[in-house]
Amino acid sequence: MTIIEQKKLLRNFMLKKRLNFDPSEKRKYDEWICTSLEEIILEKNAKTVHAYIPMGAEINIKPLLERLIERGITVVTPKTLSKPEMQNRVLTSFDDLEKGVFGTSHPATPIEYKGKFDFIIVPGLAYDANNYRLGYGGGYYDTFLSKHPEAFKEGIFYPFQWVQEVPTEEHDVPLNEILVKP
Repeated sequence: MTIIEQKKLLRNFMLKKRLNFDPSEKRKYDEWICTSLEEIILEKNAKTVHAYIPMGAEINIKPLLERLIERGITVVTPKTLSKPEMQNRVLTSFDDLEKGVFGTSHPATPIEYKGKFDFIIVPGLAYDANNYRLGYGGGYYDTFLSKHPEAFKEGIFYPFQWVQEVPTEEHDVPLNEILVKP
């Protein structure tokens, strides 16, 4: 089986597993992630944070992003463009979003951010002990992460998303740290 086939199988398995996660447990875990991430971001004195806007059964980090904006931290979220590029837009409010491709959302006001990032919150479907992650398969995050080696890259996952080894290819970028509740 090729690496691409292994990734596809693992992706499908984890998408189903995440969809079946108990909603009340998910809510509690998402709150824990938001609180823990906020502590880490403040400890690192991050001024510019890149994050995703949650969709579907992803970890809901909206409360965290709202708190960061209130604190005066610049929050930047991606608008998905043609493969595998993203336009980074400043998020000022969840009241000003528009729908994008693949079920994503992004700030409707096109205030593009082209500077450096202190901290990047990275979603995913699976992770391993070597800090590799499995994403959705478009290559968007690996392309983006490779352009920002200076930023601290924090992956966030549910405990059941751990695997012995994420199948990797040459372009896959490991994260600095994985935040997961033991």
